[in-house]
Amino acid sequence: MFKLRNAPHLRELIYLAALVSIMFALSMIGLNTPSQLEAIQQKGVIRVVTTNSPLTYFTRKGEPAGFEYELTKAFAEHLGVELELTVSDRFADIFGVLQERNAHLAAAGLTATEQRRKRFDFSPPYRSSAPVLVYRVRRGNPAPRDVEDLYGRSIKVLQGSSYINVLENLKTEYPELKWTVSEDDQVIDLLDQVHEGSLDYTVLDSSVFDNHKSFYPGLKAAFDLQPPQPIAWMLNQHHDGSLKAALTQWFRMESTQRRIKLLEERYFSRTNPLNFFDTVSFREDLHERFLPLYPWFRQAEEETGINWLLLAAIAYQESHWDADAVSPTGVRGIMMLTNAAASEVGVDDRTDPKQSILGGARYLVNVKKKIPDRILEPDHTWFALAGYNIGFGHLEDARILTQKAGKDPDKWKHVREFLPRLSDPKFYPQTRYGFARGHEPVTYVSNIRKYMELMRWEVETATSGEFTLETDPEEPAGDLPAPAVQEKPRLPLSNLPSQL
Repeated sequence: MFKLRNAPHLRELIYLAALVSIMFALSMIGLNTPSQLEAIQQKGVIRVVTTNSPLTYFTRKGEPAGFEYELTKAFAEHLGVELELTVSDRFADIFGVLQERNAHLAAAGLTATEQRRKRFDFSPPYRSSAPVLVYRVRRGNPAPRDVEDLYGRSIKVLQGSSYINVLENLKTEYPELKWTVSEDDQVIDLLDQVHEGSLDYTVLDSSVFDNHKSFYPGLKAAFDLQPPQPIAWMLNQHHDGSLKAALTQWFRMESTQRRIKLLEERYFSRTNPLNFFDTVSFREDLHERFLPLYPWFRQAEEETGINWLLLAAIAYQESHWDADAVSPTGVRGIMMLTNAAASEVGVDDRTDPKQSILGGARYLVNVKKKIPDRILEPDHTWFALAGYNIGFGHLEDARILTQKAGKDPDKWKHVREFLPRLSDPKFYPQTRYGFARGHEPVTYVSNIRKYMELMRWEVETATSGEFTLETDPEEPAGDLPAPAVQEKPRLPLSNLPSQL
């Protein structure tokens, strides 16, 4: 029997041949294996994970919109592929989606911090933003001026956000600084808590706060916690670097830079009438369109018991108080009633403002009857609006998903977390009514709530003689900042329920 140990040179020759064969096989595999970019182009899809917000992705009149959505769609078109969007329920989930290779990119206004660079790669930065401390203006409560003013106060930030690192760095110099991290809340939840007074402060990027503050009168940014930081898309570290190289090349293109400036004007400008949250247009509509309609909103409240402020906010969300508004699907009028809804509540002319408002109020009463009586206000109303927007079968599907997850299906705060899953193929096949654009009712209800708050603020602080419909000198001002002049009468607020 031939033994290799008796022929050492032959043994070395065999080892060398084996090594050469392995290297040749690996090189052939490398030649036949497409790069990450080539794989994306061959499959024809680039997967992007984001969040649901006015700055990232939302639906406007049934169509997708948002700064990050439009920018990533432009990059997908540049590559010649389709954009496949995953919308995370929570901000912290973005990182898991990316790490599990369920997305090629994360586009959600992410700060390119040093800690994140240890785990991920980033595209070239396309914006910058500074983390700001957000607080509520109150009489007798001075604005915080420095970090020491935060001692002993409640501060909450989002799980997975870069603000945690910012606070940790500050703590080395200010050891008494304390905060909590929220796993369940979203940006609007934290702003709601600061606005309501259950939370003293939160931390947000200045651009995020600027886009939301129109709906939170009384909230202000106290000071920057650190200088502006770069914002970029995040991607997994990959051995070939082809996707990152494509991003670098694309962001350097003049056409891309022009597009970014256009999108900034569309989504970040405070004066552009296309801005999703434009208070200038709102105030104009309040004076020019709402005031003539006010008596019918009050009459609708008297007839149905539905608060006039809620009805007015719904009407603004639906039509911007435009009696001639018509949607592509044929709903029309101030309350945008369908033919079936109009017939149900006895409306003959949907474009008649009085008929539309009174009919819309009566229809909302019918809609609220579909929600179980055990669900208390204001959640009962939010469920009714969500069900009207998406369909009550889909709403029930979301409530079942909520219950299966161990949360309360009778709480809007919990159910709104699960409504977006109705468009997720991992979840909607498990439901009775199947796929639905679950982000839409979340945005719909959120918009109405913010319009209510904005109207409340505008009416409460109105000092113009145009707001002389009624006078209610006994109405307390609450903790809102006092108007500069208080002698002029204001719209009455005494009938507003405390929970709205």
